[in-house]
Amino acid sequence: MATLQELWELFSTRQGEFWQVMWQHVHMSVVALLFAVLIAVPLGIILTRKQKLAEPIIGVAAVLQTIPSLALLGFMILLLNQIGTLPAVVALTAYALLPILRNTYTGIQGVDPSIQEAAVGMGMSSFRKLRKIELPMAMPIIMAGVRTSMVLIVGTATLAALISAGGLGDFIMTGIDRANNAYILLGALPAALLALFFDFILRMTEKRSQGKTLAPILAVLGLSVAIALAPLFSFAQQPQITIGGKITAEPEIIANMYKHLIEEETDLMVDVRTGMGSTDIAFNALQSDDVDVYLEFTGTALTTLLNQTPEPGTTEEEVYEQARTGLMEEYDLAYLEPMAFNNTYALAVRGETAEELGIETISDMETYRDQLTAGFTFEFADREDGYIGLQDIYGFSFENVETMDSGLRTRALTTEQVDFIDAFSTSADIIEYDLALMEDDENLFPPYQGAPLMKQETLEEYPELEEPLNRLGGMITDEEMQEMNYKVEYDDEDPYDVAEEYLQSVDLL
Repeated sequence: MATLQELWELFSTRQGEFWQVMWQHVHMSVVALLFAVLIAVPLGIILTRKQKLAEPIIGVAAVLQTIPSLALLGFMILLLNQIGTLPAVVALTAYALLPILRNTYTGIQGVDPSIQEAAVGMGMSSFRKLRKIELPMAMPIIMAGVRTSMVLIVGTATLAALISAGGLGDFIMTGIDRANNAYILLGALPAALLALFFDFILRMTEKRSQGKTLAPILAVLGLSVAIALAPLFSFAQQPQITIGGKITAEPEIIANMYKHLIEEETDLMVDVRTGMGSTDIAFNALQSDDVDVYLEFTGTALTTLLNQTPEPGTTEEEVYEQARTGLMEEYDLAYLEPMAFNNTYALAVRGETAEELGIETISDMETYRDQLTAGFTFEFADREDGYIGLQDIYGFSFENVETMDSGLRTRALTTEQVDFIDAFSTSADIIEYDLALMEDDENLFPPYQGAPLMKQETLEEYPELEEPLNRLGGMITDEEMQEMNYKVEYDDEDPYDVAEEYLQSVDLL
């Protein structure tokens, strides 16, 4: 468990990033609450007038809240065809509707009928009765629903980091990926405190609403609108190019190298958005123009994006050319020059286990297939160049296979919950935990050289991008990449600084 000193040291070195993601979290949460209030309160009022619709509509809101939040985020990506803040806010809004809708309906329905009749007897119109009697009297109950929704939103918003929407979840996902409790706490503790803070503010507002006025809900709406519109008044120079990257240190390091090179050699401003949860999310972000460039590996481009399986033993040059041609023909994407390092898949076993069993190749593992427990990522377990292909090429499967998040598999291996895992050949975990990589003696895994992927139209609009992005072509060895990954993951150095240090060492900066 991380000590308070470790947490404080991490906060001290990541202050700038911390306040940035804190603002992203607050902004995203408040915007979602604003939309939830603007939808649920009027709808709740309408349902008190159309009571036959109340049960089915509140039921739909209840169903939305029962959908797992991560699944709802994924559905919004598909529905809106983009990643980032918009699908996150839409999902959070849907998630927050039920408490506000139900409390608005229940609060107005609970107004004393004799008071309602007296208002009608005084000649009040339906709207005047709503404004003067029903809403003010129901306000404490409505505000209780708003409080509940706010806490739900703040907690759920941490998952938005998986779709590159930012927020405190960035630290949590980094911590899970690196098995670093300090990062997890740096995201989780402020999220919990933020939820308590908002709950306190809204509780104070709720107490004020005992005075039977509309002021509390109007104050919440006014503050929410102010926070939602705040980015419109930012005078900071906006980036012209956005470089994306998947989860793990490696894409973040390379993305920052691209940023350094582009800003050094052109007049373009570059933003880096990493932490995208999977290949599909990163590729969808590119297609929907949420990012302009991202690092993709040749083997992944060929097998996942083009659904082509290279023959075992296909060379690095052949895989790249096949991927480059296919991406241009099928998607009109430009795939620029690949780097030298080959971050291919491998099966990693604890060093002592490999020595004890005398296994050095994947074929050697067949003898122990009923004894060894595998720990695979969800993506590897479902890939043709992963476990599916392994069963086909090697002709055997493992009796016990556990699937898990990529950030958990190394910990599962080192704590002996599994016996081997899928790994990348440039992973820093190999050094840190003395892992033994099984030789791919049937050449199942294709080459995985990283190269920048972008739309052809983007390259035509910004032709000056090609030269700096190609600077890294043929550079960075496996050992250099592994060392840089180690600096970020275990020495906790900033990917921006690690990228800058390497570029200076090879005279590119």
